[in-house]
Amino acid sequence: MTTRDWTVSEISKDLHAWLPPRRGWGLANCGLLISPRTALWIDTPYDPVLAGEFLDRSRALLPEGVAIDRVVVTHGNGDHYWGAGVVPEAEIIVTRGARDQMCFEPPPQQLHALVVGSDPETPLGAYLRRHFGVFDWATTEPVQPHTFFTGELELSVGDYPVRLFSLDPAHTSGDLIVHLPAQRVVFTGDVVFASTPERPGDHPVHWAGPLSGVVAACERVLATEAEVFVPGHGPVLDRAGVRAHIAYLEQVRERAHALHAAGVPAPEAARRVIAEGIAPELELPERLVVTIGTEYRHLDGTQRPGILEVMTEVALLAHELRSGG
Repeated sequence: MTTRDWTVSEISKDLHAWLPPRRGWGLANCGLLISPRTALWIDTPYDPVLAGEFLDRSRALLPEGVAIDRVVVTHGNGDHYWGAGVVPEAEIIVTRGARDQMCFEPPPQQLHALVVGSDPETPLGAYLRRHFGVFDWATTEPVQPHTFFTGELELSVGDYPVRLFSLDPAHTSGDLIVHLPAQRVVFTGDVVFASTPERPGDHPVHWAGPLSGVVAACERVLATEAEVFVPGHGPVLDRAGVRAHIAYLEQVRERAHALHAAGVPAPEAARRVIAEGIAPELELPERLVVTIGTEYRHLDGTQRPGILEVMTEVALLAHELRSGG
């Protein structure tokens, strides 16, 4: 994957964000906070190639003798975490709940084998190759976190305070947000998938839920009184942008509950919500089958299926949409 158009943008003094120039699975935003003595990453890119590029660009900004010595991971999805292997000496900080998501996903080399070994003639194989074939985890070993916490954790990067808040289950079972009060910035992780008229994003995908928990997480983001919000994916937002995202989540929740009450199965509910034209500017509408399926499981009290079962449903819906079904 070429990275020549990818940028590391300064969003406040000594604070930078790695912002992928396009949307799609696995293209997560990351942060870099610098001081004269130490530096912190917030999340990492998905594979060693992208992570190495982010590291090179980070080093070009660091004072002499300073290294990335800590990595805060907002949740256990690989697209925010698997690149940490390029800074092997860094302390990796996650919530205790993040371990559940790390066990839910296949490890990097297993996912790589699944993607490259999948049958491209099947909906799942075609989908995996189209969206994940651009990444390379052939030699990526799982990275083990060093520090786990629940509740709040306060760090400092030079003179800058860094406040970490763990969240109740929302996007995953182990999300956190990173509040940088001196910069009035929050890195939200994937409790926010951003979109603006100038730069439309993708439909969110939520694995843990319920959606009321995702909304509560977004409200927690706003309660920091920050002014700038770096989402897990998509463009940087202001407070109005976060509120617009909350309105989207509430609309999806309302439709999911109404269709559930009418006895409509979850996959069909996702098809109907897509056909109704919810947020037509967003790509990857097939991901609604995950988010609505998650909401149904909370309403029904059922267990989460395995990741391959979930992604097969996503791929089948995507195939139908591409075929005009």
